[in-house]
Amino acid sequence: MNAARACTACADFLPLGPRPLLQVSASATILIAGQAPGSKAHRTGVPFSDEAGDRLREWMGFTHDEFYDENTVAIIPMGFCYPGRVAGGDAPPRKECARLWRDQLLNLLPQVSLTLLLGAYAQDHVLGPAPVARRVQNFREYLPQFFPLPHPSWRSRLWEGKNPWFRDEVIPALRSSVQRARTDFQATK
Repeated sequence: MNAARACTACADFLPLGPRPLLQVSASATILIAGQAPGSKAHRTGVPFSDEAGDRLREWMGFTHDEFYDENTVAIIPMGFCYPGRVAGGDAPPRKECARLWRDQLLNLLPQVSLTLLLGAYAQDHVLGPAPVARRVQNFREYLPQFFPLPHPSWRSRLWEGKNPWFRDEVIPALRSSVQRARTDFQATK
């Protein structure tokens, strides 16, 4: 894990330089697999320390402290460093991270019972290509191991407005799944 945090494999391609952000503990029962840290998270050195993190915590029904309790929640994005910008938003996560580190880090998480797959990059990597909206709407097909979600960026607020079933069906099921995984943690203590 220390080697992943010190990684500089794609330093030449990162506009703000390398700053791998992840959260890993062998006791974690919930894994959050997102795309890559945003610029605010890069500046703070804390994953999801931005509006996307606020939205994700609200979806999960978690407080700030619960979310950052590494004994319960692991965070391993597809790319560990801020990838920069492209027209319309952040650039895609660098592919080097998943190839170099993902399997090694997942092997350190034997207690994970629920993985939240945020957005297309994480979902495509784990489940293969398919539309995010279809996966999210059919989330039950992936339970109990995976829970596909849209990326919680500012765009998801617009997406939620167009898809009221997300608030009505998906969020309650997400909170129930998260609570069940949290209970798994309590049972292993």
